[in-house]
Parts: sequence; C-alpha cells; structure tokens
Amino acid sequence: MTSIKAKKVKWINKKMMITTLDIGKTVHYGYFRAPNGSDVKAFPFYNSKKSFNTLWGKICQFKREHQLDEVVIGFESTGPYAEPLFHFLRKKDVKLVQVNPVHTKRIKELTGNSPDKTDKKDPRVIADIISLGHALTLIVPKGAAAHLRRLTQARERALKQRTATINQLQDLIFVIFPEFLSIMKNITTKTASYLITHHPSAESICTMGVKALVATIKKISRGQLCHQRAQELVAAAKNSVGIYEGKESILLEIEHLNRKIEFENGFIDNLEHQMAEYLQQVDYSGCILSIKGIGTVTAAGLIGEVADFNKFDTISEVMKLAGLDLYEISSGRHKGQRRISKRGRPLMRKLLFFMAINTVKSKGIMHAKYQQMLAQGMIKMKALVAISRKLLGIIFAIVRDNTKYVENYSGNYHYKLAA
Repeated sequence: MTSIKAKKVKWINKKMMITTLDIGKTVHYGYFRAPNGSDVKAFPFYNSKKSFNTLWGKICQFKREHQLDEVVIGFESTGPYAEPLFHFLRKKDVKLVQVNPVHTKRIKELTGNSPDKTDKKDPRVIADIISLGHALTLIVPKGAAAHLRRLTQARERALKQRTATINQLQDLIFVIFPEFLSIMKNITTKTASYLITHHPSAESICTMGVKALVATIKKISRGQLCHQRAQELVAAAKNSVGIYEGKESILLEIEHLNRKIEFENGFIDNLEHQMAEYLQQVDYSGCILSIKGIGTVTAAGLIGEVADFNKFDTISEVMKLAGLDLYEISSGRHKGQRRISKRGRPLMRKLLFFMAINTVKSKGIMHAKYQQMLAQGMIKMKALVAISRKLLGIIFAIVRDNTKYVENYSGNYHYKLAA
C-alpha cells in the first residue's frame, strides 16, 4: 500500500472480494465473501509460510471462480500476532484494512441475532463491517518512522521495567533501613544510588562515620548536599529499626536490583541515542523540534506513532488517530459533555499529554493559553487535554507548510524551510 492514512473505506464495489481474518497467536481463521453473497465457511490456518501460501492460493481460487477484480483483506486492530501475516499480505496485490474491535463487539449480534462470540463467527462480523464501509486503511510506518516506532515502544517497556525494579528496591531498603527513605526521599538520585550500591545497610553507614560520609556525599552530589544530611543518616543508622534476620539475603537481592537498574539505564540511553539518529533521517523533524518544549524523544515517539504526517490531509484525521477527537452524548433536553474518544493510539496521547505539561510551565509557549482556560473555569485535566489537541494542530500545520514554529507569530514573518 502506498497510502497510510487512517481513513474510512468507501470503495467497496461489486467486483471486489472481501477476505477477513480473525487473528490468534497460533491459529487464525479466514473467511471469504463475494458481492453476490456467496461465501465460504470460516477455516483455520496457522502461523507458517506454508499455511500463508495455502491461504493465498484459496484467495486466488475464490477470486477466479467468482470473476472478481480486486481483493480487500480486513482484520481487527490487534497486537503483534498479525504482523507476520500482515507483512506477507502487503506484498500481494490486495488492499489491507483494519476494523475497530469496538465495532466488532457491537455489531456481532446482527449475525444470527446472538451475542455469541467465536473464532468462526468473528470473520463474518468483520466482513459485515467492511461491507458497511466502516473499515480503516492501515497505518504503515516505513523506513526511519518504522524504527522510531519500535524504539519508542522498546523505551516504554524499559521504563516500566525500571520503575518496577526501583519499587522492589525501595521495598527492600525499607525492610533493612527504613529511615534511609525518609532522609534520601528519592532513591534514583546519584547520591542515594551510590549509597545503596556501596553502603545499603545501617551498619555500613555507621562504620563510615560522619566525616567519611560527608566527604562521600559532597563528592557524589558535587556539593549540593550538606554536612547535616550526613549527620542525619549516621544518627538514623545508629537507631535504625531495620530487621537483622535474613539481612544477608536481602543485601544479595539489593545488589542484583542495582545491577538491573544500571543495565536498564544504559539500555534506555542507547535507545534514545538511536532515536536521535533516526530522527535526523525524517525530513520534517526540524519543524517539530523548532517548537519550544518538544525534545528529541518526544518528537521521535510522535513520528513513530503517526508514521508520516505528510500522508494526512486534515487535522481531524490525525486527531482521530490519537483518540483526541471529541464526541458527546445528547438526547432531548439533555446536553452531554464533550469528551475525547480515546479510541486512537494511547502512546500518542501520552506523548502529547506530557508535551502539554511541559509547555504550560511559566515560560512555556502554552502558559498564557493554559492560564486563560483555568480562568474560564476549566479544570486542569481538561485544560491539559485541550492544550494537547492544540499542540497536535500546531505540529500538523508546521509540517504541512514545511515551516518552523515562531512564538507569538503575528503574520509578519514566514520562514519556509529549504526542500
């Protein structure tokens, strides 16, 4: 496919074969339907090249038998289980589309007037949705954008693993030296991390003494932590209520967790370095980075999620991709509140939300707008979501026009980047 826009499919015609797939980890189910209503019973196939080739052979045979010109293949938006099959089919002369699982859930009762949900029924339901024109074209990142998506997802997983490890470490420190956490409130700082690595127990702190501890803390913190902090640690260590039974085993696990955190930090740094390199290969990355408050990691993640801003015609398409499009439920005299749909890419919304937090700070580009929203009575969360939508609109506009962001733009200046 050359187009990667997430648009509704409206080109189903009388010479088009509809093929739908229900994706599983090991077993998939396929289903064919012709425009005249002829179909085949849902059949299983597997995650292997031989099975994929058999599926393609069946598609070609059904297409010939019913004298059809085109093939559209659809499946639910799913996780990694569809990717091998998807990359196999994208090399064929077919149109690939996806269906929102919410639509499948809501329309399944039309098939057989039953809420029954099975692997054999789902492909038929997906075919009904495609026939009604409610499928979306697939979003396919390519080249640098594909790398940016994978790197961003890997970074998110690494951050979660690091956070989980830090929480485990904090629990263990609390068991053997709970006072440490009240004095060094953030165990991820360089000073706290050093002390946990080299002097994790109260006994070790006592053995160092105030003088040696002051010298160590001053060196590691580069003079930011004072003599008082060392005195507090030594005093707390002397009167610690931490346990002694099984302490050696706990210290062994603390050492292991410290190594895990160090490894994750190195891995995250490597990922961010790779993201910066691939970001340079995206022509319009400079446009996005020109916005004050957007860094390399955020810009890389956003491009990875969108795939290519230039393939979208309107901002509403990008809003829908992010799940930031608005909806309301109103009936009669009841006027519902407008909310975001949250049916797009969650990571994209997360990136935009943190971007909004960064830009509403006192010297941020959205500070005045944010304060104006709060003054009008808007709660902080809704105001930040509104700022997220506005930022996405700005990014879309400057990429479309190939320009850099100009703060307090009045229309007197226009900088167009070189092609």
